[in-house]
Amino acid sequence: MTTQRNVSTLAAAQQLGDQLVAWRRSIHMHPELGFEVFQTAELVAGVLTKLDIPFDANVGKTGIVAYLGDAAGPTIAIRADMDALPIQEENDISYASTVPGVMHACGHDAHVAMLLGVAALLKDQPLPGQVRLLFQPSEEGADEENLSGAQRMISDNALEGVEVVIAQHVDGTLDTGHIRLQDGFTWAAVDSFNGHVIGQGGHGAYPHQTVDPIWLSSLVLNALYAIPSRRVDPLQSTVVTVGVIKSGTANNIIPGSVDMQGTLRSYDDAVREQLIQEVENAFAVTRALGGDFQLDIRRGYPAAYNHPQVAGWIRLVVEDFLGTGRVNLKQSTMGGEDFAYMMKLAKGAMFRLGVREPGGMSRHLHTPTFNIDEKALPVGTAILAETALRYVHRRLA
Repeated sequence: MTTQRNVSTLAAAQQLGDQLVAWRRSIHMHPELGFEVFQTAELVAGVLTKLDIPFDANVGKTGIVAYLGDAAGPTIAIRADMDALPIQEENDISYASTVPGVMHACGHDAHVAMLLGVAALLKDQPLPGQVRLLFQPSEEGADEENLSGAQRMISDNALEGVEVVIAQHVDGTLDTGHIRLQDGFTWAAVDSFNGHVIGQGGHGAYPHQTVDPIWLSSLVLNALYAIPSRRVDPLQSTVVTVGVIKSGTANNIIPGSVDMQGTLRSYDDAVREQLIQEVENAFAVTRALGGDFQLDIRRGYPAAYNHPQVAGWIRLVVEDFLGTGRVNLKQSTMGGEDFAYMMKLAKGAMFRLGVREPGGMSRHLHTPTFNIDEKALPVGTAILAETALRYVHRRLA
């Protein structure tokens, strides 16, 4: 059945505009890191209680799962992340962060506000299925066991019985009223490495009496940076970046070791395994020249895959609400998203929501001046709500 043009959900979301802004600004002023999203979760719980929507608290440590509709029918989940970043805000705005060194520089404040908007829009709707709202902590990081918020919520059965899962992420380089959404891989797998190059230190005037780990590290660095261009199929998207090199105490002392840290990005599972092996091969160069190494590779988020069917449903909603030509089909990035864990358990898609004022300057994520055009809040709210409505009512093309 083909869905006819229907803008009633968008109109209802626009009527919620002032409330969406109020929620978002309150969260923006009180940012919290990782799993420590206590005040944000309290706000969410308070709104859900006023809306008379049942929910479970302390899911995935500090997350919240709310339930709308009939669990006996088809079930779709919508996820919003709640955590902020360790960044000092530089915006001159009335609702700037009140927490020194912490800021919602990735738009999670907007994500939470829009998911609360979905709750408000759907609370009185007759739903022949369940819409599950996932308010997730710690997308930006992991706990002491290297588990992110998505993983913790999954382990607490937040996705049990879910057939489809959707989410959005604000995009400060795209005008309000537009989205980015493509089929297939959209966010990369993220792995990291900590390497310890071991040499033999000594006096800087007598390098021949040492095994210089800084020199060894320069060879390792060349080998690492050759991996994408010389070891991996050039048609495969990969990134190898070294972000930390630490060593030495004085200009005339050759140190005993060098520490190196970096990140690996990929889409294809086989290429991901190859990158890990190639990093070990690069560090092994040290042994051929009298040195040694220790290497710890930590696996992070998997690659995120937009299911073509689910992405197609969202595109139809956007076209119904905003007209044709509002969907940019180029979405892929080498950034990571722990929503990928959820999309491995259910058919899913995540789209990028334009939040740049038309004609205005771009605002980049993870920067101290990131901000959004709040006119985008009803748009994102309506897209999520309408997609869920059509799914549980089976009104999909």
